[in-house]
This record gives sequence, C-alpha cells and structure tokens, in this order.
Amino acid sequence: MSADPVTGRESTDLLLPAARGRAVTGNAVTTRPRSAGSAGSAGNPGRSAGAQMVLFLLAAGVLAGSVAAAVRIGTADVGWTGLTRVFGAHLGLDVEPLPPLVDSLIWDLRLPRVLMAALVGASLAVCGAVLQAVTRNALADPYLLGISSGASAGAVTVVVLGVGASTLGVTGGALAGALLSFGLLLLLLKRSGLDSVRIVLTGVVVGQLFTALTSLVLMASADADTTRAVTHWLLGSMAPARWNTVAVCAIVTPLGVVAAWLCSNALDGLVFGTDTAASLGIGVRRTRTVLLVVTAALTAVAVATVGAIGFVGLIVPHGVRFLVGPLHRVLLPYAALAGAVFLVWTDALARIAFAPREVPVGVITALLGVPLFLIVLRRRGEL
Repeated sequence: MSADPVTGRESTDLLLPAARGRAVTGNAVTTRPRSAGSAGSAGNPGRSAGAQMVLFLLAAGVLAGSVAAAVRIGTADVGWTGLTRVFGAHLGLDVEPLPPLVDSLIWDLRLPRVLMAALVGASLAVCGAVLQAVTRNALADPYLLGISSGASAGAVTVVVLGVGASTLGVTGGALAGALLSFGLLLLLLKRSGLDSVRIVLTGVVVGQLFTALTSLVLMASADADTTRAVTHWLLGSMAPARWNTVAVCAIVTPLGVVAAWLCSNALDGLVFGTDTAASLGIGVRRTRTVLLVVTAALTAVAVATVGAIGFVGLIVPHGVRFLVGPLHRVLLPYAALAGAVFLVWTDALARIAFAPREVPVGVITALLGVPLFLIVLRRRGEL
C-alpha cells in the first residue's frame, strides 16, 4: 500500500497484480496457494529454490558480461584479447602486457568507472525499493530525504571556498553535507515521529533548504568556470571514479544491501501499513530508523562520489517489482542487479553518444527515465 503524501490515506500503489491474493500471517507476508496450473513469477514462493537460484545466477552473469563489455567501449576500443591481457598482467599471469598508455586507460580509468557505475546503480535501486516501502509512496526515490541536496551543498562549498581542490576533497565535502542533512532530518523527526507522511514532507523541506544554500553559495562566490564545473558535477558523472573511491563503495554497498535484505519481512509488513506491521510484532519506529540510516549511508556515499543521478532509484524498483513480484527478499537482490546493469550501460552511452565530448550520466538517465516511467504508469493504469 502507499499513502498520499498530503492526506496519508492508504492505497495499493506498491501492490502490483502479482500481490493480489496475498495474506499476512505469522511474521511474514505469504501467498495463498494457487491452482496447480497457474504460473508464478520469480517472486512466487511456489517456484523452487533451485529455479530461483538459476535465475539469479543468470542475472549475475548478465551483470558480469555488461561490465566486461562496457570496459571495452570508448573512444579507443579494446578487443577481448587485449582486455584479457590487461587483466592477466595485473593479476600476475604470464601474459604479454599491452602498451602502458592502453593499460592505464583500461585499468586506471575505465575499469574503476564501470565498477563504480555498477555499485552506485545497485545502491540507488535498493534505496528506492526500500524507501517506497518505508514511506508507502510509489514516487519515493533515494533523494527523497534531502541527502542529495545536502551532499551538493557540501561539494559546492568545498569547490567555491577552495577547501581541498582534489576529488577526495570534493568527495569529503559532499559526504559531510549529506551527513549534516540527514542529521537535520532526524532532528526534525525526533518529536513528530517517523510516520510515512512526515518523512516525505520533512525530506522535501530539508532538500529545499540545502538547495537554497547551494544556490546562495554559487551566486555569492563562484565565477563562471567554477559554476560550470559544479553544474557538471551536480548532473552526475562517473569520470571522478578511481580505485580508492571504488573501494569505499565496494565496502558500503554490499553492507547496506545485506542490511536492507535482512529487513525484508519488515518491509513486506510496512507496505501493508503501520498498524498491520505492528500487529505482526514489527517494531515500526526502530525498523524505520534502521532503514533510513541504511538508505542515507548508501545515498550519501553514492552522491558524494559521483554526484546526483536521478531516476535509477525510481524506475528500476518498479520494473523489477513488475517482473518478480513485491516480496522484498526477492525484490531487493534483483533490484541491485538491475540497477547495476542499467547504470553500467547508461554510463557507456554517456561516454560514446557525443564522443569525444562526454555527457553527464544524470542527463542520460533522465532522458531514458522519463519515457520508462510513463510506460510504468500506463501499464499500471495510472495514466
């Protein structure tokens, strides 16, 4: 179910046709038995664990193939043999290395960039799925809490004031801004509670506050060149990705995804409303706090590293939910894989669409996300 952000009335925005006939029993959301001839989705508990594992491995294989193919794509194409030689040389195998310039292009620039795209895509997709359940709002995405605006304000402040000119300095400023905005959000919600409507409205307020601060800093202190650089960062780009930032995301993303997955049953209960979740023995306030912290950490690291990239956390969960069903123990892993694949190919398109000039990946995700979102709305009969 979802709640109107103004009235708070419940609806069934997050319950696709696959969820019809579901009943709440015990400590989880289960599905009533279907007839023997009915076909189930990947999220249907009637499908064998072996079949689900095979499907998941196939999806993981698609991601691995996408990463390998995306590393080859660029203004200077590298064949599969050359790619194998680069990997073999860095893994210590007895292969002839490529020329240093090509080797550095693949190992130091493209591979970190593609891996960062996969990690950020997984983070944003999982955050979107979690927040859509926590807020019972089908339009929720990772930037609902105002964390993106806080990160943008922190990064802009660092760039304009010159506190750390390196990418690490910008990343640190963005992370500090994200944490500050999330701290303000929790402070504002401390007395009012953590119900879905207040989370949405408070997140909007916090986001608007930091957006205004970003504009104020730019207008007061930035010159034309700085404004151009900041605008490019705000649109989102994988270009700053290096092995040190990939390492941070490689630690935070799996931990965040696993933490969200461990709360799958609680998320299933929250979709049906606060009262239903509480009747199942779920500590609603504690669970929402934990999930908000998890999504805040994932979003903060992603935005601090590559900027704000929209539509991934909004579109991907809806598409995956349509394919595998609404049960979060299945939805979250597939959303992570789908988000990773989507952003890997989107970033590849951003690199080659107007080569040699690179388009910010946030522009491409918006151009692709708007029609995809309209398709989702139309298939659900809301357009």
